[in-house]
Amino acid sequence: MAKLGVISDPALVLHDTGPRHPERPDRLRAIHRAFRLAGLLSSPDPFPQFAIDLTEAGSAELARAACPATELPHRPATDADLLLCHTAAHIARVAHTCSAGEGTLDAGDTPVSPRSDELARIAAGAALSAVDAVLSGTVDRCFVATRPPGHHAEPDRAMGFCLYSSIALAARHALLRHNLARVAIVDFDVHHGNGTQSCLEIDPAALFISIHQHPQTCYPGTGFEWEVGMGAGKGFTLNIPLPPTAGDATYAKALAEQVVPRLREFKPQLLLLSTGFDAHHSDPLADMELSDDGFADLTRTLVQAANELCGGKIVSLLEGGYHLPALARSAVRHAIELQR
Repeated sequence: MAKLGVISDPALVLHDTGPRHPERPDRLRAIHRAFRLAGLLSSPDPFPQFAIDLTEAGSAELARAACPATELPHRPATDADLLLCHTAAHIARVAHTCSAGEGTLDAGDTPVSPRSDELARIAAGAALSAVDAVLSGTVDRCFVATRPPGHHAEPDRAMGFCLYSSIALAARHALLRHNLARVAIVDFDVHHGNGTQSCLEIDPAALFISIHQHPQTCYPGTGFEWEVGMGAGKGFTLNIPLPPTAGDATYAKALAEQVVPRLREFKPQLLLLSTGFDAHHSDPLADMELSDDGFADLTRTLVQAANELCGGKIVSLLEGGYHLPALARSAVRHAIELQR
């Protein structure tokens, strides 16, 4: 059984996006509750008053994990960390907008509150801490349950609820500070990871694979098959857009026929996952039909690939997922498969 680490921070509920925003603090509360019900975390619940019904008609109860995960320490990202992917002007713009009080970035869909820059740095730093823990052998794999998400944040632009590109920063951290030669990212959030692609698309040491709802039908409108990277990085971006209503079987076929063969060809030394649960059939922001079982199967396939290619080393970062019970249940199923 793999030793699983978990990094989260209850303070991240203080990133205030407003009362009706889908990327809301209860996302984190729901995951914390579900992880404790499943036996993945044994520490006291930081949100004891939070209530959620995690059942679904026809679904099994939450399976108990074999043993609790290891709760790991983390640090906030510094300016030097953020500069691995982002411009100084972007970092200054985020800090200024947050310090001014409530405001928005990216034409209004990325609201921030006074502490949002501080909290986004915690989320980004947690990704770097997870890489450190896995590459040092402290744990075999790590799931990072933080918010705000990151995969839409471009080098000079916040967008899609994201301020800083945590997974791109994690990749650069592994490559430049841990001296890895090859890092792969698989993004299965329902939305294309345009920010990750923008940060890394010229780098042949970083393979980026995104499997998502077709950009003609879904935000952010990028992620076509012909987007394959640029310059030295040409051929190291693989976009797999799927039609609306694609479900478990379609995802399994894409992984077997495209994702895993490309990973085998690349031979990564570390596998990073942009783990969005918004392709779930209950999610309100897209049109896909993945089930709880589908997320477990998808994770199992990626774990098997990592076991074959990079000693099982995986860092998984939470991205989207906006139906709270589906998010919480799917995160549990994902984490249990990471633990196998």
